[in-house]
Amino acid sequence: MGMMHTAEGFSGVVSEARGGMYEVTDSVGAVWLCRTFRGTKTRNEGTSLVAVGDVVDVVPTGEGGGREGVITLVGSRKSALCRKRDVKRNRSKEKTQVIAANIDQLAIVASALEPPLNRRLIDRYLVFAESEHLPVLIIVNKVDLVPLSCLEADMAPYRRLGYRTAFVSASSGAGLAQLVAELQGRVSAFSGHSGVGKSTLINLLLGDELQKTAALSEGNSRGVHTTTNAAMLPLPGGGYVIDTPGIREFSLSGISRENLRFWFPEFLGPMQECSFSSCSHTREPGCAVRSAAETGDIDASRYDSYLALYESLEDEG
Repeated sequence: MGMMHTAEGFSGVVSEARGGMYEVTDSVGAVWLCRTFRGTKTRNEGTSLVAVGDVVDVVPTGEGGGREGVITLVGSRKSALCRKRDVKRNRSKEKTQVIAANIDQLAIVASALEPPLNRRLIDRYLVFAESEHLPVLIIVNKVDLVPLSCLEADMAPYRRLGYRTAFVSASSGAGLAQLVAELQGRVSAFSGHSGVGKSTLINLLLGDELQKTAALSEGNSRGVHTTTNAAMLPLPGGGYVIDTPGIREFSLSGISRENLRFWFPEFLGPMQECSFSSCSHTREPGCAVRSAAETGDIDASRYDSYLALYESLEDEG
């Protein structure tokens, strides 16, 4: 390891993680196969040492110009998507496993029909995104299956709150150009419930060539490390897509009954008028949030989502 101090290092972005080895893309787009060592330092304590999207310092170790290296430092993350650890099966000391780091936006994929639009699930994703201070893009797929007016009505509350939405159909190609524009120049983590067509959509966005590459690497990774596999896939028009698991696997550990109300942006104004400063907005008298939901100033379905999430947080402790 003595040579590490003399070799010139560089910094790059982790574009793929598989079984303890990491692909790191440098500033000119070359891919290096890297590993960590006992002396690898991190600016992020208590979580996965390296995740897709991490900015890392690398020292080349490849003999004769081979693109291999050792990761010496993992930079601090501006955002992270974490997965819950199963405590019983957790052999590692990490409390949380980071699926992806430094993403610019969470792309929530829902479907208009088959399965029907699940607004409660969208709200759960939004709470997660708000708590992580992540910009959001709500993508509704299969829009060819429902009348546009119904869809517009369903999504109006989100648009009023300033969330960006994209209506697409992976089968007809409708709305894809607008979606590509929303993804350009950003690192987007795609997440969605099973059956909404997330993978089909990603494959379509990546184009044929990349799709084949992704399928190949997927075929090789069916073994032990499937769960930790994540890859940052470049979009032909610029930007990257990271495929992630569904929200049920995300860690909502930072969200409690006490702070849930802050992750519903439309509550922030009315809550200042509540009779009690510690109002939970569930059953207290003189609750301005509840009355705003009754008069329609706050969308009733969003308020119902709040109540359902509030109840569920009791179990998660």
